[in-house]
This record gives sequence, C-alpha cells and structure tokens, in this order.
Amino acid sequence: MLMRTDPFGELDRLTRQVLGNTALPSAMPLEAWRQDGEFVVEFDLPGVEPETIDVGVERNVLTVRAERRTHRPEQAEVVADERAQGAFTRELILGDALDTEKIQANYEDGVLTLHVPVAEQAKPRKIEVQAPATKKEINA
Repeated sequence: MLMRTDPFGELDRLTRQVLGNTALPSAMPLEAWRQDGEFVVEFDLPGVEPETIDVGVERNVLTVRAERRTHRPEQAEVVADERAQGAFTRELILGDALDTEKIQANYEDGVLTLHVPVAEQAKPRKIEVQAPATKKEINA
C-alpha cells in the first residue's frame, strides 16, 4: 500500500554506516501507519518555516519538499554546524488503494502530518450471496 523510495537517502545511510558517521539523522525522517481506514504519515521537519513546505501528488507519487534556512548572521564565526540546511525532498509511492484526492496535511510543532484515506473501492465489504428461489416459494 505504501512504499518508500529514497535511493540517495539509502546511499547516504550506507556511506555514513561504512565511514562510521551515524550521528547525523536523515534530513526528513518519517513514520507511517494505517489506522481507521486511512494511512497517517508524519515527517519530522524541525526548524522549517511552514511557507517552505510543498506537498504534491502526481499519479501515485507523493512528494514532500521543504527548506530549512539558517538564522545565523553571515559574519558569525561557526563553532559547530551539525544541523542540515537547504532544500529537502522525499517521495513516497502510494498504492492504488489510496484516495489521493482527499489527502489532508497539517504542520504543527515541527511535524508534518499527512492523512491519506483508503479509497472506498479498496475497503473490505460484505458481499451478499443470492440463492435461487425454491419451488415452494414460487408456488406460494
């Protein structure tokens, strides 16, 4: 239903693992789960201004873009710089069973939350079994 694709992120993770630098997290980590007929996806975006967040869907690909800007003055002497800066993009491939027309997005306390409902035709339903009328019912 929900597949994650981030080939550069995976390459970055592997590089950090091989080189021993696992202290820096992914620029846009996420958590996803299914609950009550919808998928919920949360992206951690601390320090991102809401106006820099762009969420879009084309076919079954959900794209989230955001930008984290530095607030330090240009003339400041940098002592440590471990916070990722710049533009970040994350793509998720959504299954056909999700209703991409009704996605809702909310950004609060540095977390972008998306609610993606399951399409009506993909929800489980009970199918009534029809039986032919018996001869007794026909004569009545």
